[in-house]
Amino acid sequence: MNFELTEEQIAVQQAARDFAQTELLPEVIERDTHQKFPAAQIKKMGELGFMGMMVDPKYSGGGMDTISYVLAMEEISKVDASASVVMSVNNSLVCWGIETFGTEEQKEKYLKPMAAGQIHGAFCLSEPEAGSDATSQRTTAEDKGDYYLLNGTKNWITNGSTASVYIVIAQTDADKRHKGINALIVEKGMPGFVVGKKEDKMGIRGSDTHSLMFTDVKVPKANRIGADGFGFTFAMTTLNGGRIGIAAQALGIASGAYELALSYAKERKAFNKKLSEHQAIQFKLAEMATKIDAARLLLWQAAYLKDEKKDFVKAASMAKLFASQIAQEVTTEAVQIHGGYGYVKEYHVERLMRDAKITQIYEGTTEIQKMVISRELLK
Repeated sequence: MNFELTEEQIAVQQAARDFAQTELLPEVIERDTHQKFPAAQIKKMGELGFMGMMVDPKYSGGGMDTISYVLAMEEISKVDASASVVMSVNNSLVCWGIETFGTEEQKEKYLKPMAAGQIHGAFCLSEPEAGSDATSQRTTAEDKGDYYLLNGTKNWITNGSTASVYIVIAQTDADKRHKGINALIVEKGMPGFVVGKKEDKMGIRGSDTHSLMFTDVKVPKANRIGADGFGFTFAMTTLNGGRIGIAAQALGIASGAYELALSYAKERKAFNKKLSEHQAIQFKLAEMATKIDAARLLLWQAAYLKDEKKDFVKAASMAKLFASQIAQEVTTEAVQIHGGYGYVKEYHVERLMRDAKITQIYEGTTEIQKMVISRELLK
């Protein structure tokens, strides 16, 4: 096994690190405080190729491997998880889903501008009564011949107000249960499509999370992804890859907090010596670093399997499960090492601790990951 990164992967990692430090860091606290979407920064991320990293160049993407993608995600997430979740949804869910299962017409119309960073997308699965239980879709897509009539509500949608392209999962035939679900591409501005209120969140406050309402929205049949009834399989398959992105986000949040804590421990003095000279702090740092490395190896394994077109379902769930857990643990310890300073916004770690929690919830909760892993083990 070779754990060395290629020159191209190192270059991607460095470019993401430089962008995060120069473009995202300066106003990240202000964006968090005021729930301000990083519009200018997302535009630059698109120009740099971070919004369609794994998409084939013929569709305006970067044609990179999944390892490069998770390296970039980690660096962006160290500084601003609100920006990285926009990047993750666009790359892992929307672009990947359309490129893998969409028609050529859909790829030309929707994938190209998203991969080029000109617009970005949203993935609409969760509902008021359908979170972890994704089979209980109340949003309906009634077959009207050459179009579907879409009605319903979606909740907790990342990029809810800023996206231009929305993949909406809806029930067409309730009698068929999950086999009667379809995935439809909905455009912003379609009559009857309304963006609801923005959620006031504990973390990732810079990302725009909204509820969406659909009232008699006419969606052309040409906008259906895959065959009739493929929607549930599409959603679950796409989420498997999305979990790699969220694991990378969790890893980035953890490693960002660790780096801040390590730096602080080397500078701050207590009882006439630096914090880093106290064994209690040394042990905390040792555990943090070990957990981060373990999470990174799980993540890279999942990314490698995906690139090799091998079964990565269990690996992706393991990576997300563990990375999200250590994100919570490491950020909490980072605040503890900072002491009182860790509890104020200026030192960043309190924000990272708040951001970490969502990684245990979206794109499959911790409990769902355990179900997926155990199911794969017992096959």
